[in-house]
Formats: sequence, C-alpha cells, structure tokens
Amino acid sequence: MSITDDPGLPGEHQQLMTQQAQQAQLTELTKPTEPKAGRQFALRAGAAVVAAAVVGVGIGIGILRTQYPERSVVAAPVGQPSALPSASASPSPSFGTRENGSHFGSLRDLLLPLPDDHRVGPDAGAYGNDTELTEEQRKGWVEDQIRDLPEKLRDRLRQDWQETPLTGAGVRSYVAADRSYVVTIWLLRYHQEAVKADTAWQNVLGSDSGLYRLGPNVAGHDQARCFLPSAEPGAEIDHLICSAAEGDLRVEMEVEGVAPLPKEKTVDLFSRQLDRLARPGASA
Repeated sequence: MSITDDPGLPGEHQQLMTQQAQQAQLTELTKPTEPKAGRQFALRAGAAVVAAAVVGVGIGIGILRTQYPERSVVAAPVGQPSALPSASASPSPSFGTRENGSHFGSLRDLLLPLPDDHRVGPDAGAYGNDTELTEEQRKGWVEDQIRDLPEKLRDRLRQDWQETPLTGAGVRSYVAADRSYVVTIWLLRYHQEAVKADTAWQNVLGSDSGLYRLGPNVAGHDQARCFLPSAEPGAEIDHLICSAAEGDLRVEMEVEGVAPLPKEKTVDLFSRQLDRLARPGASA
C-alpha cells in the first residue's frame, strides 16, 4: 500500500499527497529524454533478415536491398526562351512539396507548427526540441539508434546508413497544456525508395512480430501506421508510436504520457503533420 492509499490519512491530506504524486509524474515526463525517434523502428530494410533472427521472429517477408541511384536532373530544352516573371506573380514558397514527392526548404518549416493547445516540449536528448540537425548530428543520430544492438546487426545497419545516408533530419517536441503527455516528431530525409522500403519493414515488424499492439488509424493517410508497445497491466505511463513515408521523408512520432493516452487527439497531430507534407493535389 502506498502512502496515498493509507486510509489513516485525513481526507484533505490524502488528496494533497495524491496531487503531489501526479505532479511529480507529469514533471518527469517533461524532462529532457534520450532521442527515441525510430529507436523501436531503427531497423533498415536491408537488415530485415538479421533483425528477425535477433528478435526471434519468423516474418514471412523478403526484401531486396538495392542501390538507389540518384535521379538525374533533366535539362531544360535548348533554344526555348524562359518565361519572364509576371508582375503580379506571388512569391515562391520557401518550403513545400514537389509533384514528385520530394521536399524543399528547412525541415523546421516542414515540421508541424506548435498547436495552440500545446507548449514547447523537452529536448530530444542532445538534439534539442526544435532543431534541424547538422551533418555531424545526423551521423550521431545513426549511432544513437544502433548503439544497443548486437554487433553483427549494428555493423549491418551502419553500412546501410552509409550507403543511403540521411540528407536531412529535424525534430520538434510538444507538451500538452496540462502536461499529461509529450509528443516528439522527427523528419528523416533520404532516398525515396529507401524511405518507402524501410517504412514497409517497420510496419511489418510492428504488426507481425507480436512485440506491439496495433494502434489507431491515421485519418486520410492509409500508409501510416501507429503501434502501442507492450505495457504491464495497470502501468501508469503509456506510449504510442506512429510512422509513415511521405516522399523522401520518413515521419516518426512518439507519444509518452499518463495512461490512458488521448490517442485520438495525438494521432490527429500526426495526421496534421502528414497533411503538411502531402504532395500538391493529394487528397487527405
């Protein structure tokens, strides 16, 4: 029996102790944490067979790891005069999504802006709470993801990231106004085909491995998946992980908070993030 359950305490004192315990729990949530983006789903498609053996999961999926050549830029036809800009033309956007699914501009601009009912969250480890990572930080991120894995798998994953490296990464964290949960969203940019393959592998691991519970659907984004890591009955803290591919961006969201999580509300944040990254003309 905990002190807050002691029937001998006066009613007001017991209520105060309960409130203090809850406040301590919420304060713990908003402390800086180790970077978790993809920690559960850090496995690259090229390491699927090794990973399945490591976790003891027989997953019936074959993934061919290929080299993804960068698409050559098509030159403009020679001899055709370029159109002069119209005096009334609106200024070009500083960030957005091209028709081929690739994104341009700062990843901080592409990340979901802070909603009115949220505040800036805690740091994601050494990467801050509103950051576009430098090249050195991106290399450090890869090492963070693979540090605790067996050596054979760690070497394979490091090789995969070297062959198809991150060309951009950004992170932003959000905390609910009542501090009951923290949301961390990562954008990871690399080759589109690799993003698609890795996200497919993550979804298989999440749905078929038995390590996770299937989470809620993401409205308007059939390719997105959410999972709930296994939790002990009566656990006070719960987690939710969502993942999706949007062109050359892998989008990862992790939510940690007091159980039960407001899943509909937090998944809506993920849906809004994906809407922000959608191709022009795509229906949400």
